[in-house]
Amino acid sequence: MLAVLVAAVVALMIGLLGTPAYMKFLVKRGYGQIIRDDGPTAHHTKRGTPTMGGTVIIAATIIGYFAAHLSTSFLGNRGYAEPTASGMLVLFLMAGLGLVGFLDDYIKISRQRSLGLRSRQKLAGQALVAIVFAVLALRFPDAYGNTPASTAISFVRDTPLDLAFGGTLAGTALFVIWANIMISGTSNGVNLTDGLDGLATGASTMVFAAYVLIGIWQSNQNCTGALNLNCYDVRDPLDLAVVAAGGMGACFGFLWWNAAPAKIFMGDTGSLALGGALAGLAITTRTELLVIILGGLFVTITLSVIIQVASFKSTGKRVFRMAPLQHHFELKGWQEVTIVIRFWIIAGLFVAFGLGLFYAEWVVGAL
Repeated sequence: MLAVLVAAVVALMIGLLGTPAYMKFLVKRGYGQIIRDDGPTAHHTKRGTPTMGGTVIIAATIIGYFAAHLSTSFLGNRGYAEPTASGMLVLFLMAGLGLVGFLDDYIKISRQRSLGLRSRQKLAGQALVAIVFAVLALRFPDAYGNTPASTAISFVRDTPLDLAFGGTLAGTALFVIWANIMISGTSNGVNLTDGLDGLATGASTMVFAAYVLIGIWQSNQNCTGALNLNCYDVRDPLDLAVVAAGGMGACFGFLWWNAAPAKIFMGDTGSLALGGALAGLAITTRTELLVIILGGLFVTITLSVIIQVASFKSTGKRVFRMAPLQHHFELKGWQEVTIVIRFWIIAGLFVAFGLGLFYAEWVVGAL
């Protein structure tokens, strides 16, 4: 538990105190946000606001994680002093997708246009990072044979639906495809949500907090210690809680400066990284389908884009005034702060419902 607390506090302080210094660096370099001409006119006042702030979130999360391990090592708690394969893989996924987003942001700024990497280039970068993560996640078994991920589709734990039904090689290939779908969907979902000041940051904070609780609970009820019929076969649950705590603290600190009126934007650097981290946590905690509920706001906003595109291509009519969904309400006259707070409430309800399902499954199974 000390490691979880240290990761959250260190990441919070870096996000809170490091962001202003990074903003000065970005302003000095002239790295400001490019605004789409076809977006809400109110956004034009945000042109030039420092972007690529996701770099601070990634750095704060990683530093918080290693600070937590250094603190436990210093206090002689050898059981949790060493970084684990699961934790390192999630951080790799977060940093790897953050790099893809950073390239996208940098191209936008350097070429002074709203389009960075082309869609195929961005998807290719995401896929490359996701494939490396997925392949490695099926390796590194612990003393009990548990690997960071499994080929079984999971909800709140692994289900009987195993992708390895056709053999180990086929199962690995199918898992890589499944992991790519999850990672791409989650990272792009957060990316689409990041359209208003503080919206994606606040929602991500809530989901990270949920994974702190999930990781701690799974650690307390892990099959390596709590030998009951409803224990969890998760390789490194407490270390995953440390990663989630780092992400939560980093987002909290960054939100101080990202809340309306935002002094800095996370950019694709942050949104892709946060989505990747959440997908990685879902895969390694064996809660792959539960993340759809925990991140319900991201799913809802992504669906609004899909519905808008499908409707326009099939009928020539738009369902929403503008997609993603938050911009629809902007064009209806809602104030930006009102939209953000109400969407945060919706995000919190999704997280509460997801955690309720997670706990209810354990209660029913333990009876």
